[in-house]
Amino acid sequence: MATSAPAGLFFFFSPVVSSSVPKVSPLFSPLHIRSPAQRHPQRCYLCSSPSSPTGRSSFDSSAHQSSSAPQGSAFDLRSYWSAVISQIDAELDVAVPVRYPLRIHEAMRYSVLAPGAKRAPPVMCLAVACELLGAPRAAALPTACALEMVHTASLVHDDLPCMDAAQLRRGRPTSHTVFGVDMAVLAGDALFPLGFRHIVSHTPPELVPEERVLRVVEEIARAVGSGGMAAGQFLDLESTGTADGDVMTVLEKKFGEMAECSAVCGGLVGGAGAADLGSLRRYGRAVGVLYQVVDDILMEDGNGSGGDGKMGSKASVVRVHGMGRAMAIAEELREQAKRELRALEGNYGIERLLPLHSFVDYAVERSFDAATTGSSGSGPTS
Repeated sequence: MATSAPAGLFFFFSPVVSSSVPKVSPLFSPLHIRSPAQRHPQRCYLCSSPSSPTGRSSFDSSAHQSSSAPQGSAFDLRSYWSAVISQIDAELDVAVPVRYPLRIHEAMRYSVLAPGAKRAPPVMCLAVACELLGAPRAAALPTACALEMVHTASLVHDDLPCMDAAQLRRGRPTSHTVFGVDMAVLAGDALFPLGFRHIVSHTPPELVPEERVLRVVEEIARAVGSGGMAAGQFLDLESTGTADGDVMTVLEKKFGEMAECSAVCGGLVGGAGAADLGSLRRYGRAVGVLYQVVDDILMEDGNGSGGDGKMGSKASVVRVHGMGRAMAIAEELREQAKRELRALEGNYGIERLLPLHSFVDYAVERSFDAATTGSSGSGPTS
């Protein structure tokens, strides 16, 4: 049955059988998950009490904590995602205040607090730091919010007439069409340093050592700089979108960098070791590119998100390789991401990896659904 995917990563997991990795199905499919207790006989970490493996609950506030559930109980990812987004939105509302100069801050808030924003970078950061590694939510929220500020700033600048000339973003007019090009440039300029300042000023030093905070700042600066997302935008502007190497380089730089950065920052906040950080880095990059390949598939198939994604990108895997090969590339990226998650299972168990599995599975499912049934969907790409 063809269904439209919800405006976010809202879905349930299907039951796990044998030792297979859990499969994700769209929300409106009558499927949900039971924790694979037979494979990893431990409590579902996402619903655990403070007696979890790290001695810390992944939820700091009872308003955002799942009720304690017995082993093997169902886990509703939709509720998790909704709760995380609500908390991120509340934090961003405070972090980006209304103050003088009023017009600049109005433009900043217009983009950062846009209804329907998927919040993929901060959710991935929190999923790694809190759900996988057991860091308190208070330790990771400043970095998560900063990632959203930086991500939003990059979108505001990408949408400008001199760049992608986009008219819609997150389902409504882009910043420059509402506030003018000058205010959009200034709003983006202001959001970048505000994100860095927010990390430094709001991360509790008793929860995250200064050395790790500095590494987080360095990682974000690397991702958005001239060797990262800025390079991706430059290459996209210069590209004809017809050569395989050009296309994949643009996708890796323009879209893979932010997801990679989000996963690594979550790992740094949570205290992951070097090997696990490497797995998270490769996982994040694969997921970031995967979602753009899926967006290409949906756009070429006439089921795009109508301005909710990177619609200005000239680089398109579908245009270079055709639909069949593009879907095969999506599956290859999915397997790359899954391989990195399997490498983490031995240390953490599969339950703590469920949110990270969900990023991967939902992307490919919506692309194959669209190609075979004509359904549309939108993932956490903006």
